[in-house]
Amino acid sequence: MAPPFVTFSRNVFIPLTNVCRNKCGYCGFRRDMGHPEAKLLSPVEVTDILERGARAGCSEALFTFGERPEEVSGFMPLLKASGYGSIIDYLIELCKLSIDIGLLPHSNPGILEKDELEELKPYNASMGLMLETVGTVDAHEGCAGKVPESRIETIMDAGELGIPFTTGLLVGIGETWDDRVRSIRAIRDVHEESGNVQEVIIQNFIPKPGSKMASWHAPGIGEIIKTVSMARQNLPEDVAIQVSPNLVNPKELVHCGASDLGGISPETIDHINPESPWPDIRKLHDMVCIPLRERLPIYPQYVKKKWYSKEIEPLIRKLSDAEGFRKTY
Repeated sequence: MAPPFVTFSRNVFIPLTNVCRNKCGYCGFRRDMGHPEAKLLSPVEVTDILERGARAGCSEALFTFGERPEEVSGFMPLLKASGYGSIIDYLIELCKLSIDIGLLPHSNPGILEKDELEELKPYNASMGLMLETVGTVDAHEGCAGKVPESRIETIMDAGELGIPFTTGLLVGIGETWDDRVRSIRAIRDVHEESGNVQEVIIQNFIPKPGSKMASWHAPGIGEIIKTVSMARQNLPEDVAIQVSPNLVNPKELVHCGASDLGGISPETIDHINPESPWPDIRKLHDMVCIPLRERLPIYPQYVKKKWYSKEIEPLIRKLSDAEGFRKTY
């Protein structure tokens, strides 16, 4: 049964750095230090993205970057040249900048210690970390940050701190069906204990040229329908299921459990999947044939419960309507 409406957020995608300690077999985003495309965005570059987003009516600044880049040889001099001793310190300053410009930060920094989450909480409306799978897959071989227990711990720590959280599955990276079921149930168990999982992304793997898994086949729509249906059957009703309309046609998926289309950017590309352009926001309705509602990065129920800090409260009040959705502008 289709939901009465489908939600999305209007955002800008900020790839703070593509340097990462992990070397996932499916990744086309990561770059080694010394590669001509390895980068750390400067405050000037981030400011430009944020200002363009504000002019385009965006409410979310999505900060995504490689996990623990400080562990990669050669990255620290790059970071210190910007005047910061850690990527988290740098992220906090950029989140403050985002708030000043008028966009609510949503950060995806990878696995974090609880004290790091606590530092980031005042300056983020929500945060995220993909669980991907609880299974053991070759795609994660040698990746220190892809230990499922560590990722679950980060999500639980965020819950203890009252941080609305996004997580999800990456479908088609070598996991079994049982792995998918166990992954969804692990997320369910976390939410039942902490209450902070606002959405679960069911994201289909897309082969990336130059990656170890470039020759793999992407999962078909039938696999995604089956996985979305299973997720909806297992997750509590207050946890939304998100699918990415630049990666998969959402029309059938909203009839089997999906109710959110994620962040759509009128200004920036999907830097993780650059080969897959965002659909025009004006055409989203035609893709699902269901009414749309724009939301903030923090879901309405968490706006109502005031799961946000005093630092971002004025901006949330400015951007949200009485129901906690994005105010019409």
